[in-house]
Amino acid sequence: MESGTISSGIPALDSVIEGLRCGDNVVWQVDSLDNYVQVVQPFVKKALKNDRTVIYVRFSPERSILQEGEGHIREDVDPGHGFDAFSAQVNKIIEERGAGAFYVFDNLSSLVNEWATDELLANFFQVTCPYLYELDTVAYFALTRGRHSHGAVARIRDTTQVLIDLYHVDEKLYVHPLKVFDRYSSEMFLPHLFSEGTLSPLFQSGAASHISRTAGRPMIGFKTDSIAPWESVHRKLFEYSDEELRRLEHTPEIQALKQELSRMIIGSEFEFKRLADEYFTLHDLLEIRSRLIGSGRIGGKAAGMLLARRILRKDSQGADFSKILEKHDSFYIGSDVFFTFLINNDLFRLRLRLTRDSQISTTEFEQVEARFLEGRFPDEIMEQFKDLLYYFGQAPIIVRSSSLLEDGFGNAFAGKYRSEFCANQGSPEARLEAFLRAVKLVYASSVNPDALAYRRQRGLGESDEQMAILVQRVSGSRFKSFFFPPFAGVAFSRNFYRWTDRIDPAQGMIRLVFGLGTRAVNRVGGDYPRLIALSHPLLRPELGAKIAFYSQKRVDVLDLTENNFRSVPLGEIIRELDYPDQELVFSMMEDGFISDPESVWMRKPEKSIVTFNNLLARTDFIKLMRELLAKLEAAYGYPVDTEFTAFRDASTAKLMLNIVQCRPMRVPGVGEGVVLPETPPKGSILFRASRTVWGGARKDIRYIAYIDPKAYAVKASLDTKRHIGRIVGELNRHPEIIRDRIIMMGPGRWGSSNIMLGVNTTYSDINNTSVLVEMAREEAGHVPDVSFGTHFFLDLVESRIIYLPLYPDDPNSDFNSAFFESSPNSLGKFIREAGNFEEFIKLIDVPLASGNAYAHVVADPQTGKSLCFLHTDYARSKERF
Repeated sequence: MESGTISSGIPALDSVIEGLRCGDNVVWQVDSLDNYVQVVQPFVKKALKNDRTVIYVRFSPERSILQEGEGHIREDVDPGHGFDAFSAQVNKIIEERGAGAFYVFDNLSSLVNEWATDELLANFFQVTCPYLYELDTVAYFALTRGRHSHGAVARIRDTTQVLIDLYHVDEKLYVHPLKVFDRYSSEMFLPHLFSEGTLSPLFQSGAASHISRTAGRPMIGFKTDSIAPWESVHRKLFEYSDEELRRLEHTPEIQALKQELSRMIIGSEFEFKRLADEYFTLHDLLEIRSRLIGSGRIGGKAAGMLLARRILRKDSQGADFSKILEKHDSFYIGSDVFFTFLINNDLFRLRLRLTRDSQISTTEFEQVEARFLEGRFPDEIMEQFKDLLYYFGQAPIIVRSSSLLEDGFGNAFAGKYRSEFCANQGSPEARLEAFLRAVKLVYASSVNPDALAYRRQRGLGESDEQMAILVQRVSGSRFKSFFFPPFAGVAFSRNFYRWTDRIDPAQGMIRLVFGLGTRAVNRVGGDYPRLIALSHPLLRPELGAKIAFYSQKRVDVLDLTENNFRSVPLGEIIRELDYPDQELVFSMMEDGFISDPESVWMRKPEKSIVTFNNLLARTDFIKLMRELLAKLEAAYGYPVDTEFTAFRDASTAKLMLNIVQCRPMRVPGVGEGVVLPETPPKGSILFRASRTVWGGARKDIRYIAYIDPKAYAVKASLDTKRHIGRIVGELNRHPEIIRDRIIMMGPGRWGSSNIMLGVNTTYSDINNTSVLVEMAREEAGHVPDVSFGTHFFLDLVESRIIYLPLYPDDPNSDFNSAFFESSPNSLGKFIREAGNFEEFIKLIDVPLASGNAYAHVVADPQTGKSLCFLHTDYARSKERF
């Protein structure tokens, strides 16, 4: 060991916490006295061997921790004389023994039996611990886990130098350091399996969740002295034992309390209430309540995730998802905390103004965000935040928005509010600072430009939209310095993107990625997820050498060394990581041919591409996902959109799944009976597309904003491209264009994070368009990523914007280039600096360009075909569509 450190007598523990130091007070939170004895005896033995004086302070009626004749000095103190006399006597012992002595105290929890209050227990520790620290002693204490108030444990935690959880789960002993003052390592604050003298950290999220949840924790925010229904309902239920609640759950009194608790936690929205009443048990609601910070509701995202898990676990038909789902491990920051934060930091009136105005510039939002970051939380909430972080240790977490309206029936808010990963490395102070920043950024996102535009368009400006927060353990495992799940993505119970008639849309679709699922829900430049039609999982929309082009090139990970989120080149992952399930992820591309590995060993890793072929063909992944989606759709009564992770369990070789989000999805055009005109008038077709994602009809459209793909790719500078995105936004918000409707057409991926691959827009720049057409001209380097499954896709769905990928060079498509090239440009009518951009963007006034015709768009989801054509009979068109 390093000079100046002191051994605990357990070399493996010394390695994890970098040894003990003079002045350390070490508090062991134990579930039995035997556990405490297990760590005390090697500590005392080592200390005596090193000629240290060891004093055993004996005061508990429980059995003695150290036996006579072992070389230590025993001091008996009677707590029955009261707090003052007891504290004075212990203080006198410490004073007489002087500097450098080592101490072992009986279980502090026994003091409560004498003093009847946790307050005096914490007072004793706060008096004694600093004195021991001043004298360079090392002292061991024990507390029984789950027996004391949150406030008392928090005071002891803040005073001691070392705090360690010691508990049994499944007959195995685990050590979890919660606080180690002035020491840090990348594994220090993880749960460790203690076996045969070794400590093995738990890196896999599922295993860590199971251990932490099974070990149990006291309730975070429960008060017993309040008469408010929020506390009183819970207090009434708390009076019953678990066995009594199970026996009496269906009695009128308990049912009434359950209904009230559900209303306060989940809400009273009809569809959510229906599902909550059917699937949540009283035990489920009490479990949610025990993990709630502050008060209020948990929000739509949290409720949807929990409901999906409960639906799957309750359905007894088919696969047993109780054995397939990874253990869920989340906490919730109640919606009331949001308003408390706003009011305490003078932000409430600012939010009211922004919500009323329903718009904010990017520059103004940056200033607002800075004000949110300066905000502070009440001390009581801060203590609960600390508890949450001590619980997770160094496990990566994600702080996710879960507003009251989010992920509801008809309002997804997909991607509108913020989610922040916390790699969660560093000292407890640094981890708390990062967590607080993440929470404040999520709160600030409630007034970002896209969120305000979304609420305004959907008529939600005056709705009660409080921001709750879902704090989830990130699903995945550690691979060297990187943390990520092997498989992640989004899964839909309906597939509205049929690239061949062989696909059955009723069986669903998946966007699958290697690493964190962010690459599945966001449109990222030059990268593609694997699109999987669940009816034909090995059928791809690409063929031959194009499979490599349309494959994943980068992997989203949490870098535990850099303590941040990163997108890492795939080659770096393959070279540096000994990834155990690589044969399920990768295939080899050689001379234009793809081969799938027969074993874990990759013959030529430098030629690897992400295909997931073996995962799809050689595991039960597809079968499980089909069943999962079908069960959720049946329960919801609507198609569902889910986010998930998966991994193969090392011990059983079976796939495990984790549902991290679930929301209902209503897709426009389905069931509307849209029929394409059989014989449009000659010369009237503006374009014909053959890869329609969903259907619908939009009539009498006056304007088309056409961005020339070739000019955009070849001539437009980066600055020009940024300006084009701004101009699109101005057109989108112009009252005349909103009234008369507009089609937006342009290259590649609209809304992509890579400005080189598409038009640089956000939701608030396109939310008023009737039809969005993404054009692909391969010679210009623009290829639409079929955005099905991304947040961008859900924006279009909910805004009822018809989305059409258009391939002008495809023989099954038509594109009337003469019309678009010859039509006059009306951009100057709406945009002052139009002259600088008319080379790139053309605003076509369709009646002016065509002789009083209007554009009609019809998209048929059954055939996947769509048509945009000119229609001259304006009055009759109103009747037809």
